[in-house]
Amino acid sequence: MSVENNLLSIKRSLPEEVVLVAVSKTKPNEIIEEAYHCGQRIFGENKVQDILAKYQALPKDIQWHMIGHLQRNKVKHIAPFISLIHGVDSFSTLREIDKQAKKHNRTIKCLLQVKIAQEESKFGLSIVETQTILASEELRSLTNTEVVGLMGMASFTDDQLQIQREFQSLKSFFDQTNLKVLSMGMSGDYQLAIDQGSTMIRVGSAIFGSRNI
Repeated sequence: MSVENNLLSIKRSLPEEVVLVAVSKTKPNEIIEEAYHCGQRIFGENKVQDILAKYQALPKDIQWHMIGHLQRNKVKHIAPFISLIHGVDSFSTLREIDKQAKKHNRTIKCLLQVKIAQEESKFGLSIVETQTILASEELRSLTNTEVVGLMGMASFTDDQLQIQREFQSLKSFFDQTNLKVLSMGMSGDYQLAIDQGSTMIRVGSAIFGSRNI
């Protein structure tokens, strides 16, 4: 398994407008550095303690994306440096991000996580809840938070038609907004996501190999 070969192969296959987030969760710094030396600068982590440790140890021009569920009481730890938060699923989390960003005199970009999968375990807002947030006066009052897009995770299933339908539903909603980023698609389904209009994919095992538990 070669991180370099995997990464370059994926990058060559991507349309120009699609951003690749290399999901480095559970991976040691040496492997992340391999991808870094191949030109990859955007990495995603799903735990605050891991993203903190890697931010401190690795080159400072890396753009870190928080891709896991973010608890409000942990926002303060990543507010000084985080590049994009993918999984915002409540207005109270947005409010906390804004509060912490203000302390560091910066604007933090966020994606609203929309629940498109059928599994109960998936986090996310309904489309109606997302519409309500996007239309709210309170969102416009947040000066240090910018909602730039939507994120969605398809069901964990082998049914490609179901995955396609879920991606289509989010793309259809996305097209009704003025947002710029549509983050959907992971190692097993990113090609399908791109076909349905994804502009950002989150790929881990297809680059780094199977995840360490």
